[in-house]
Amino acid sequence: MTGPQAGFERRIHGALDAAPSRIPVILGGCGTGRTWLLQHVRERAGRQASQYIDVERSATTPERFLQAVISSSPFAWHGAERTPVNARDAFDALLAFFDTARAPGGEPCTFLLDEVLELRTFESFPGLRHVLRDLLEALAGSPNRFVLTTRYVARAHRLLRDATARFEVMHVPALAPADVADLLAPAFNGYEQMATDDRDYLSRAVQVLTDGRAAYVRAIGEAMAHMGGTADPVGALTGLMSADGALNHWCCFCYELRLHRARGYGALKAILDILAHEEPMTLTEISQRLHRTPGSTKDYLSWLEDVDLVTSRQKRYSFTDPLLRLWVRLHCRPVPPSADDVAREVQRYAVGRLPHADPVPALAYAGVEVSADERKSWGIIEID
Repeated sequence: MTGPQAGFERRIHGALDAAPSRIPVILGGCGTGRTWLLQHVRERAGRQASQYIDVERSATTPERFLQAVISSSPFAWHGAERTPVNARDAFDALLAFFDTARAPGGEPCTFLLDEVLELRTFESFPGLRHVLRDLLEALAGSPNRFVLTTRYVARAHRLLRDATARFEVMHVPALAPADVADLLAPAFNGYEQMATDDRDYLSRAVQVLTDGRAAYVRAIGEAMAHMGGTADPVGALTGLMSADGALNHWCCFCYELRLHRARGYGALKAILDILAHEEPMTLTEISQRLHRTPGSTKDYLSWLEDVDLVTSRQKRYSFTDPLLRLWVRLHCRPVPPSADDVAREVQRYAVGRLPHADPVPALAYAGVEVSADERKSWGIIEID
């Protein structure tokens, strides 16, 4: 990486290398590359001196989570002779392990906790009312190094409001065009042989279509590679948003996951449907379309903000992720969208985001004989 992502990685390493070390808390929405960043940190620290833990996938009961962490760790556990008798004992043993584990030679080790806020599920067990608060207190006093991530930005800010200065909040930056170029190069055949202007335009086009989210960029790059190396990100996005497309499934996962972490499931879906067809909107406008009072609508909107599905700017609400808004327009309807529906909505989305001020490059026509009448606006699909 050569853009903001490279600087962001250096900031993470700088926090870990400080004396005493700081604890980066990496915040970013779905697809922004949090896990990818943790894997880079792990490679730099060394696999014998660091442990990556996917909390979201492995947090079941405190007892089983403790066993899962210990059994997959490169570090020895010195409390094996003491079997936890209940959930509180297991969680305390986990905190002790985070504090006392050491890398080879007795040096401090590094724990990488992905989606750390999922530990909140333990608060339903007896004796565990303040799991996240207890965790932060334990990590703050440990000589070991830690990196935490979560997709829930608003919740993380509330949790860290009273945390010690050792915790350093870091928001994952959107990919810049230079970062997009780095991601596209391995997947896109002949990328390096493109004319510089065409390559730069492609990188900027993919960047604005994806809102700079790493997962979306990779998906479009791989889709273009499967299209025979055709530089058509809008065509690639159309395929990815179809019923069988990878981004359809990805957006569905993110949508349902966040809604199930919030209150008011049905009403929240209704508000998202309203915003999918028109945004930004004020509280009054949303409440009128929802046929609910402004007070209840305000509660619903606060719950959507709590899981970062919507953002409020100057008292006007809109989707946090523009590609998820496109997905809601397409797939949150009584029947699946037709191929024409997908193409039409993706075209509409692209027209609103692609940099029109630049000349239209001939990327999609490289090496292809076409007449002037056959040339369409680059990356835009015509619908009869």
